[in-house]
Amino acid sequence: MSLRHAVLGLLSEEPGSGWDLMQKFDNSLRHAWAATQSQVYGELAKLADTGLIAVIEEGPRGRKVYEITEDGRVELRRWMIDVAPRPRRDDLILRVFFLNAISPAEAREFLGHIAKAADERHEELREVRDQTDWSDDALSVYGALALEWGLRFEAMHRDWAEWARTKLVEQ
Repeated sequence: MSLRHAVLGLLSEEPGSGWDLMQKFDNSLRHAWAATQSQVYGELAKLADTGLIAVIEEGPRGRKVYEITEDGRVELRRWMIDVAPRPRRDDLILRVFFLNAISPAEAREFLGHIAKAADERHEELREVRDQTDWSDDALSVYGALALEWGLRFEAMHRDWAEWARTKLVEQ
């Protein structure tokens, strides 16, 4: 996924300023796609330069409100439908392939840390789910689907790491 498409997706719901988008990132997307303020503002400038978004309002201190253009909607739709999701590189699985480089005790400890970290992320997502005031707007409906994926992914990660620890021979 690209930051470009994350910004277009957020603006497809409603116009917003860079600050508005950062709030949405922090409140919804940060668990799936993190972005810094400088990245978001830089991407807004690029999108405006290419005509995928337009400034619809300018306010004090250089505040700009952006809106997705028809070309932006076409690009978002193209990305959603025509571009296959890329398999992600997974640092964890790469390390698992090379667990033989450390002792079995260290490997079990490593997997224990993986299980603990996944459990902590699962708890954090559960708290987000429980503390969010869900509504029937698109961001809430599809955000809840994405959140459920995260909950299940972290539970699977935890369960797998605990299982994997049992497969390592004591030495």
